[in-house]
Amino acid sequence: MTAGLYACSGSGPAPQPPPGGSVPPNPPGKGVSPFTGLPAASAPVLAVKIDNVRPARPHTGLGAADIVYVEQVEAGQTRLLAVYSSRLPATVGPVRSARESDLELLRQFGRPALAYSGEQSALRPLVDAAPLFPLTPGDARGAYFRSQDRPAPHNLYVRPERALAAAPEAGKAKDIGFRFGAAPPGGNRVDQHTVRYPATRFTFTWSATGERWLVAMDGTPTRTTDGGRATARTVVVQNVEVRPSRFRDRGGNVTPYTETVGSGTALVLRDGRSHAARWSRPAADGVTSFTTPGGEPLTFAPGQVWVVLTGR
Repeated sequence: MTAGLYACSGSGPAPQPPPGGSVPPNPPGKGVSPFTGLPAASAPVLAVKIDNVRPARPHTGLGAADIVYVEQVEAGQTRLLAVYSSRLPATVGPVRSARESDLELLRQFGRPALAYSGEQSALRPLVDAAPLFPLTPGDARGAYFRSQDRPAPHNLYVRPERALAAAPEAGKAKDIGFRFGAAPPGGNRVDQHTVRYPATRFTFTWSATGERWLVAMDGTPTRTTDGGRATARTVVVQNVEVRPSRFRDRGGNVTPYTETVGSGTALVLRDGRSHAARWSRPAADGVTSFTTPGGEPLTFAPGQVWVVLTGR
């Protein structure tokens, strides 16, 4: 793994759009990330499954992600699936186990690497059959460590560069359907939007001075250990089918399955406004397109994107 291919984030600020509002044409061309619409070198894709119960917070390395997905898990809780390519932070975590839904969600990325703590034995055959590189602590030795500042199982962390060294053939960033550009016309002015799960809630508050959505979880501002306040340039609230799967956790709770293939409605938050949208992903290995009700591509603001997958 060549460190020069990546810009390590540490606690530094996220890359900003080019001066003057200049945005590369859609879809993003060479030298522009298809995940953020910002300048970036072509690099492998690493997804990391991140714990999100209260004892797991604050997170580490979240600000460097290109995309952050929010998924429902057992008992109405949520976990995050952070996707990295443009930048690799030194550390990401806490890392937790994968779910069946992750396999379908990641198909659109080609053959990415997936860092996670493990899976129940019945799920492993599905993981092995999926087009990805599984990177558990056993698969990527030396890439993981446990912190002493919080109790297990909320203290497992991964070093992304070391993890990717165990998956040298991981696929590079490719078009997954996101389009970036000037704000679409219309929409409704909104200062705050909340998405509720049975046991968790996410609130996104617009900051005009920072031109960002400030993230809060369960009423508390979301902060990271290495980058300050968690923010997003664009938030996509994607309404999907969430159904029971055939898997259960150790406590006997049924694992939800989040359907990300198909179509439905969405709400896109950018630049202090909300825009009604439609999403469509006809096949697992295809892209997810977001359009206006009239069928035009709905452009995102260049920068980190949060996709909140919530039940209809």
